Amino acid sequence: MKLLLDTHIFLWYISGDKRLAAGTKDAIRDSTNEVYLSVVSLWETIIKYRLGKLPLPQAPATYLPEQRARHRISSLSLDEASVKQLALLPSLHRDPFDRMLICQAISHNLALVTEDPAIRTYSVTVL
Repeated sequence: MKLLLDTHIFLWYISGDKRLAAGTKDAIRDSTNEVYLSVVSLWETIIKYRLGKLPLPQAPATYLPEQRARHRISSLSLDEASVKQLALLPSLHRDPFDRMLICQAISHNLALVTEDPAIRTYSVTVL
């Protein structure tokens, strides 16, 4: 299975947060799955960190790529096909970062791993 981690799922995973369900943790750790973190999540995290809304042990531009590599999670670039998907996406959710993750999941045929109920209203595979 090909998984795209929502930003909060990745942050919970790398910090050992107890809100992360055991099944989700197992899916991320399963070596038969391809696991991705979007550059959109890095972008979102940098913005929240700079606004003082997200404390991290290091600056996100360093910390997130290090943690992503440490946990063998691949980076997913933002491409034109994903951005074009926005034109087809209904306006059910206002968060621009989540909307872009949804577009990437659709465009790349990935299951989006999230706990966000608003994302579940879209025609996207959610884990």
